[in-house]
Amino acid sequence: MSHTGDTIRQLLEKEFHPQCLHVEDESWKHAGHAGASEHGGGHYVVHIKSEHFSGLPRSQCHRMIYRALGPLFPSAIHALSIQIDSADE
Repeated sequence: MSHTGDTIRQLLEKEFHPQCLHVEDESWKHAGHAGASEHGGGHYVVHIKSEHFSGLPRSQCHRMIYRALGPLFPSAIHALSIQIDSADE
């Protein structure tokens, strides 16, 4: 995994103590993408399962994740796909 992928994992583990966390760097799929080149960041997919998301709307969960990863935008992350499960799912 890339250095940024490791940093994403560390930040999310610290903030949400997930039961399941998978971070995938898909930057290679977007080679030559103008936005990624302009900002220098990569494309990542996060699949996370945490009790912190129980009972919350998906939009709020996404905002929580974006807030936790805020320092990485846009220099290290250009695009982020998020798949969330609450602990009761």
